Amino acid sequence: MAKPSEPTKDSHVAVLAFPFGTHAAPLLAVTCRLATAAPSTVFSFFNTARSNSSLLSSDLPANIRVHNVADGVPEGSILTGNPQEAVELFLEAAPEIFRREIKAADTEVGRKVKCILTDAFLWFAAETAAAEMKASWVAYYGGGANSLTAHLYTDVIRENVGVKDERMEETLGFISGMGKIRVKDTPEGVVFGNLDSVFSKTLHQMGRALPRAKAVFINSFEELDPTFTNDFSSKFTRYLTIGPLALLSSPSQTSTLVQDPHGCLAWTEKQSPASVAYIAFGRVATPPPGELEAIAQGLESSKVPFVWSLQEKNMVHLPKGFLERTREQGMVVPWAPQVELLNHEATGVFVSHGGWNSVLESVSAGVPMICRPIFGDHAVNARSVEAVWEIGMTIIDGVFTKDGFKESLDRVLVQDDGKKMKVNSKKLKELAQDAVSTEGSSFKNFKGLLDEVVKV
Repeated sequence: MAKPSEPTKDSHVAVLAFPFGTHAAPLLAVTCRLATAAPSTVFSFFNTARSNSSLLSSDLPANIRVHNVADGVPEGSILTGNPQEAVELFLEAAPEIFRREIKAADTEVGRKVKCILTDAFLWFAAETAAAEMKASWVAYYGGGANSLTAHLYTDVIRENVGVKDERMEETLGFISGMGKIRVKDTPEGVVFGNLDSVFSKTLHQMGRALPRAKAVFINSFEELDPTFTNDFSSKFTRYLTIGPLALLSSPSQTSTLVQDPHGCLAWTEKQSPASVAYIAFGRVATPPPGELEAIAQGLESSKVPFVWSLQEKNMVHLPKGFLERTREQGMVVPWAPQVELLNHEATGVFVSHGGWNSVLESVSAGVPMICRPIFGDHAVNARSVEAVWEIGMTIIDGVFTKDGFKESLDRVLVQDDGKKMKVNSKKLKELAQDAVSTEGSSFKNFKGLLDEVVKV
């Protein structure tokens, strides 16, 4: 038997991505690290063609084979435009799609899959791996320990608070580490929203299935949420925090990260330390048009220097003349080098939807946040930013208004509250850097993940 860190020549790992939002990119980044560390192992990366095309991964390690899989949309179907429709069609078709594609890859590679490494949303791999392929299942959860706890304890939460709206303000003190999290902060599908939708049921089943995984890993670090780390260590066969990935950029991603086609970094270089508001909501979670207008009005009124990453299709919602009037104050661009901007000394606040990858990138850079949750795990992340880690705040009144945004910027960038947030952010940044050092918890946990994925 080979040592876990020295895989046998016939190692073959199937990696199953969830092709929506920002799930696939970090999973590919982890796969690149694993492939580099285990060059004799073949990693078959399965993802939809549309998602694969957006990952910009032309220089992957030679032992990664990228496969395009069907998206689950029936031939000839015309989707309504509701993003959840495409997600649910994919989830319903995914078990059969991946089963078929893994078998084809087995034949192509000439090696049986020994481990199925999946996004945790694809929980059905528990059955596929164990019952049909005699392979181990390792799951990557794309959010933080806070939202993972909500899904792991969904049945407990429902038993304690039911699904009644009048209890939304109550906290989840009956769950370890959730004492400052309110019922209304939990993701949709736990106690509110359509609990019978395909997506809600998927998350519920995921929470029940994860304890059966050989290992569960997330993009975080133990020191950020030590209470959750201790709890998960007793709930999962093996729980591994291997982040922040923002501090461990894959070689294949480096060339992408340093691109700056709109000159954001050169402009930021001319600004005073901790003065710039960087604003970005990603490509999925954009606030509605009225709030985009309010953001612009708040920025112009505040005179705060800014870099705003906003998709071109949404620029039509900016107030007339805004771009001309604020030409010296800031810049609105369709894409910005987020990690580099957050790490620039001139950046003083990150205005975000509160998605997990964005939160952890801000933590890694030591930059306070203003969060405007939109869906999914955004609310529990924003609540953690504000009440647990105290490194930022949720936007005043929960939505962007001109005066509320202006006041929020002033609080973080100028007031004493903001100074405390900056101190707390710096402390977390130092803990994050320690975690990924050669003696750190995330460095050691990655070696543990490598062992679980490649050993036979």
